[in-house]
Amino acid sequence: MKDLHVHSNYSDGSFLRRMVRAADETPLEGIGIADHCNVAERGSAAAMRNLHGFNLDLTYERRREAIERVRETASIPVYDAVEMDYDPRDEAAIEAFLAEADFDYSLGSVHAVAGKNVQVPSLFDELSAEELNAVVDEYFETLVSLIESELFDIAAHVDLIERTPPLRGRATTDHYRRVARAFANSRTIPELNAGRALTDAEIVHPAPEFSRTLREFDVPITVGTDSHRPAEIGDRVSFLDTFAAEHELELVEPASLRE
Repeated sequence: MKDLHVHSNYSDGSFLRRMVRAADETPLEGIGIADHCNVAERGSAAAMRNLHGFNLDLTYERRREAIERVRETASIPVYDAVEMDYDPRDEAAIEAFLAEADFDYSLGSVHAVAGKNVQVPSLFDELSAEELNAVVDEYFETLVSLIESELFDIAAHVDLIERTPPLRGRATTDHYRRVARAFANSRTIPELNAGRALTDAEIVHPAPEFSRTLREFDVPITVGTDSHRPAEIGDRVSFLDTFAAEHELELVEPASLRE
């Protein structure tokens, strides 16, 4: 198993060398450093990007040099990747940057809709049921656009809204089937994500019904621990290994790593 979704100090994770060293101590056969990036130039998006330090478009060459250094002592392959915030309005800028940077592979993520980060519950506490359902509709609409853009190798945590109590449980079978059809016709593949699997919420992405729908459409799946700290990697790898075996999931790599 290769963990293709790990963060480092080039976004919101721990020191790169420590993350790779922790992965080296597991049965993993590869580790992918996929730091956050956002290339939007709109005022609010740019302000949030700078606040959180999601500026890999400015630092990827420096990080690439660091990855080359840690590869010298790592016993497993270390991949140079990116987790890119996706908004349909930014497709041209995203495409240009990915072509310039030439990462080993890329993840695309929908973190915000209607200017609101879907992981911040307080942003949705005062909304009506109808308004919350509209947010969920827009989330999946944007996710389908991400898949159909063909910009990314992997779509990260494809039901991220499940992390947020006001939005949790509002996705429907129709949402899942539409996304599954998009994946079935795309090079982009979803990931089995353990970012919240070992918390009290015990959330695994994709959710069980979503996962069954993806299998119905013969959509392959890859894997990512979504780790930000060295201590998270080992436990999440063990969890994913057991989870994949129990659910008879066949994990694959993106085509860019198989070439």
